[in-house]
Amino acid sequence: MEQKKVLIVDDDELVVMSLEMILEAEEDFEVVGKGYSGRDAISLYQKTKPDILLMDIRMSDINGLEAAEAILKEHRDARILFLTTFSDDEYIIKALSLGVKGYLLKQDYRSIASSLTAILEGQNVFGGAVVEKLPSLLSGPKEEKTKNPYEAADISEKEYEIIQLVAKGMTNKEIADKVFLSEGTVKNYISGILDKLELRDRTQLAVFYLSGS
Repeated sequence: MEQKKVLIVDDDELVVMSLEMILEAEEDFEVVGKGYSGRDAISLYQKTKPDILLMDIRMSDINGLEAAEAILKEHRDARILFLTTFSDDEYIIKALSLGVKGYLLKQDYRSIASSLTAILEGQNVFGGAVVEKLPSLLSGPKEEKTKNPYEAADISEKEYEIIQLVAKGMTNKEIADKVFLSEGTVKNYISGILDKLELRDRTQLAVFYLSGS
């Protein structure tokens, strides 16, 4: 099996060294770069083209959120997993809105390898403390919006209805039952919506809607 390339960025050299040791002990991963700042993350991403970027948030010069935004602007399919000490609501919301693939706290370091594998298989990964916060962070507004604010993006009324249901955390099957469509048709609708709004996944779509973007 071909090893997956991982770029590690953290302003604590000891943390970088520890993460490198953890991942190098796994036969599935190859550490192709190590950085210590947001600027390092941007330049090394361009240079190494990793399969996944493992990065801290609070760093000198450019922080991890700013670096992730810059990277995702150029590489829409970039897979980024934040590993940080901080579970501030504003950080989590910003990370979700950017479309990163995961948010772990450093206390969850034992699950690093399995989290990277899950992300590479197409899943989103959040640490226990972050998962506990998600329901309140992603809870919808008390008064449901009725007018479609996305008409300029060529979003139809049916698509807007589906966006609202995604924001409520409903699965494709639940949405299909609600709007009387097949599950496959709902999946196609969501793919089309993501393309029109230039979003990466349904988590980012939910944040986009709930933030009133």
